[in-house]
Amino acid sequence: MSKADVLFVKMCSEILDHGFSTEGQKVRPHWEDGTPAHTIKRFGVVNRYDLSEEFPALTLRPTPIKSAVDEMLWIWQKKSNNIHDLKSHIWDSWADENGSIGKAYGYQLGRKYHFKQGEMDQVDNVIWLLKNESYSRRIMTNIYNFSDLREMNLEPCAYSVTFNVTGNRLNAVLNQRSQDILAANNWNVVQYSVLVMMLAQVCGFEPGELVHVIADAHIYDRHVEIIQELIQRPQYDAPTFRLNPEITDFYDFTTDDLIIENYQKGPQIKDIPVAI
Repeated sequence: MSKADVLFVKMCSEILDHGFSTEGQKVRPHWEDGTPAHTIKRFGVVNRYDLSEEFPALTLRPTPIKSAVDEMLWIWQKKSNNIHDLKSHIWDSWADENGSIGKAYGYQLGRKYHFKQGEMDQVDNVIWLLKNESYSRRIMTNIYNFSDLREMNLEPCAYSVTFNVTGNRLNAVLNQRSQDILAANNWNVVQYSVLVMMLAQVCGFEPGELVHVIADAHIYDRHVEIIQELIQRPQYDAPTFRLNPEITDFYDFTTDDLIIENYQKGPQIKDIPVAI
C-alpha cells in the first residue's frame, strides 16, 4: 500500500480524534451561504516523504498530478501571477478583471534581488547554489513578503521551501502556514515532490526527502463526514512516476515530461464545499 495513504489516514485520524474545534470562536472563513466555516485543527503537523522509496500520490482517491504540477510550474517556472498562464481554473475566484492575483506567489519568486553571485530571482538563486555551493545551508525561498501583503489577493499558504543536500540526495522542507487537508494536502505534496525531483535531475542529484511542515492543519466542519469515509477506503500501491530524463534545464520541463504509470486509486470526491 502507498505510504502516503498511511500518513494521510494517521494525520486525519489524529485531527479528528485529538484536534481543537473552532466552534464558537470567531473565524474569518465562511461558506457561500454565509455560515461561518469552522474547523477541527492540529498545530504543527510534520509529515516526511522519502521520494527514493515511492511517489507519494494518494490512492484513496485520485490526485490530478498533471494539474497540480501545472500550477507548480506556473508559480516556480513561469513565475506568473496571472490566471491566463494557468491551464486550470482553481485561482479564478482570486483574480481581478485582468486575471491577476496581485503581488502573490509567482510574482514574488520572479522578483530580482542582489545576491553575491549577481542579480537574479529566488528560483535562479536556488539552482545556482545547488550547482555551485550545494552544501550551503542558505538554499531557500520565501514568498511571504510582508511589504506586499496588502497587494496580494490571497496570502500564500505554502510560503517557504528550504533545500538541503546530503551526499547525492536533494531534500526539501516545505513550510505551510495553513492547509485545508481534504482539498489541498496531497495536491501540495505531489507538487513539491515533483519540484524536488525536477531540481534534483537538472542539478545532478537524486531525489531525497520532502518534509512537509503544516502550522495549522485543519478539516472543515462540512468535510468531516467526507474525510471519515475517505480514510476507510481500500489502499493500493503507489503509482510509478518518473521524469523525462532528457530534460537538463528546469525551464524546459512541461507536464508532458511527467510519466505516470500503474496509478490505481479509489473514486474521486465531487463537489467538495470550499470555504471562502
